[in-house]
Amino acid sequence: MRRFALLATAAATLVLAPSTAGAVTLISSYSVPNGTDLSGFANVGDNRLGGFGSDLSYDASTGTFWATTDRGPGGGVLSYAPRLQGFTLNLDAGGKINGFTLTNTVLYHDGANNYNGLNPQLLNGSVADLGRSLDPEGLARLPNGNFLVSDEYGPSVLEFRADGQFIRAFEVPSNLVPHDGKGGVDYVGGAGTIVTGRQDNRGFEGLTVSKDGKTAYAILQDPLVNEGRAPDGAANGVYSRNTRIVEFDVATGKQTKQYVYQLAAVDELNAGLTKNLFDAEKQGRSIGVSSLQAVGDNKLLVLERDNRGFGVDDPNGKKQVADKRVYEVDLTNATDVKDLSLAGTNELPAGVTPVAKSATPFLDIAAALQAAGYPVPEKIEGFSFGPRLADGSYALIVVTDNDYSVTQSGSGEQFDVCTGGLTGKGGSAEVKLGAACPKGKTLIPNMVYSFKVGADEYAKLTGAVPEPQTWAMMLAGFGAVGAAMRRRRKPMPRALV
Repeated sequence: MRRFALLATAAATLVLAPSTAGAVTLISSYSVPNGTDLSGFANVGDNRLGGFGSDLSYDASTGTFWATTDRGPGGGVLSYAPRLQGFTLNLDAGGKINGFTLTNTVLYHDGANNYNGLNPQLLNGSVADLGRSLDPEGLARLPNGNFLVSDEYGPSVLEFRADGQFIRAFEVPSNLVPHDGKGGVDYVGGAGTIVTGRQDNRGFEGLTVSKDGKTAYAILQDPLVNEGRAPDGAANGVYSRNTRIVEFDVATGKQTKQYVYQLAAVDELNAGLTKNLFDAEKQGRSIGVSSLQAVGDNKLLVLERDNRGFGVDDPNGKKQVADKRVYEVDLTNATDVKDLSLAGTNELPAGVTPVAKSATPFLDIAAALQAAGYPVPEKIEGFSFGPRLADGSYALIVVTDNDYSVTQSGSGEQFDVCTGGLTGKGGSAEVKLGAACPKGKTLIPNMVYSFKVGADEYAKLTGAVPEPQTWAMMLAGFGAVGAAMRRRRKPMPRALV
C-alpha cells in the first residue's frame, strides 16, 4: 500500500448550564505541509494535500481520521475533484500529536464520472442544473461504513460508499433551495440575484449523525437570504442571527424537522475587539457555523467561527479574531420551524423557541490557541472525538481548511500564497502555482490540533459509562498497552481513486 508521513513543522437565546471549567485542555498543535496526496493526478492544483479540513470523522475500528475537502481552489471556477483524505495520527499517551500519515485519497464519483467543484453553470451549462457539482463541507460516517456528505451548492446531503461511489441524495427542503426573483432555481447567483433560500456559499456547512445512526442533522452556515431585516426594511439574512438545523430520517432521506440556531451576536463579539469591529451587515455573513457533532440524545456540539485569522486573505494573521468557539446545544424543547418562514425579520415570532445553547463555550478554540502562543487560523472547520487516552480522557481533534494556500485572480488564474511568518514582519508573497516560495517564506499549512476532554466531561456529554475492562487496563499500565495497540493498527485498504 502507498503511504507517506508528513512531519510537523435578538430573541433571547435559551441557555444550558456552563461546562466545567478546565474540562477541555489544549495539548498540541501540528502543522501539515502542502505535499501531494494519493490521487495520482499530475498537476499541482489537482493533487495538492490541502483544504482537507472542511470536516472530520473518526473511525475507531481502524484508528483512521477521515477529512473532506471542499470544492477546491478557485472558488468554484476551476476544475477540481472533491475528495476524502484518510489519515492516522501518532498520538502519545497524553494526546500529543507526534506524526501524521496520509493513508487514503478517495474521490467522490458516480460510476466512472467524478464529482467536480466547478459551479453548475460552468460544469453543466445551467445555473439550475446541479448535476455533479459538489462543494463538500460536512462529513459523517454511518454505522454501515458509508459516509454522508453535506454540500453548499444545493444545499444537499449525499450518501457515498467508503470507496467514494455515490449511493443516493437526501430530500432538499424547498425553503432552502435558492431562487431568483422570477422563481427560477439558481445555484450560482449571489446577493441581488437570489431572493429566497440559502445564501450563496452558505449552504449546509456542518453535518452529523446520531449515535444510533438513525437521525442526521445538517446546519446552514448562515441564515437564509430572505430571513433577516435590513435597516431599510428589506428582507436580508446578513442582518440576522437565526440560521437553521435540519433533521433528517436516515432510512428515508426525508427531513423531519427544522430548528433555529442563533449565532453569537455581533455586538457581543465587538465588545472583545479593539479594532476592525464587525458591521451590522456582517452578523449573518461573517459569523457562521462550520461543524456539528452529535454527542447524546438531542444534544450537539456546534462549532462557530468568524471569517478572520491567518489564511490566504490574511497570510500574516494581522486581524483580530473574535469567534472560534464550540457550543453545546440541546434540541429537546426547540420549536419545529420547517413550515414557518422568518422572512423579513431578525426576531423570532412569539412561541418560537430556538435550540438551547450553552451560556459559555464548551471550548473557546481561539482563546486556547492564543494562551499557548499559537496564531489562530481563519478556517477552523472540522472537529471530531478521537481515541481514549491513558488517563481515561478523550482526544478531541480539530482541523483547518487552508484553502490549499491558493488564491486566484478575477480571471481565474491561480497563485500560491507564501507567508514569511505570523508576526507580520516576514511579509507575504503570491507566486505562480507550483513555483517555489521566496526564501524565508512557505505555503500556509493545514493545521491539526489536539485537545483533551476529561472522562467526566465526556460522560456528561455523551452519557457514556466507562467500561470496567478499560479501567483495569489503565490501572495495569494503559499507556503502554495503548501504544502497542496503535502500533498494531492497520489502515483501511486504499479506496478507489
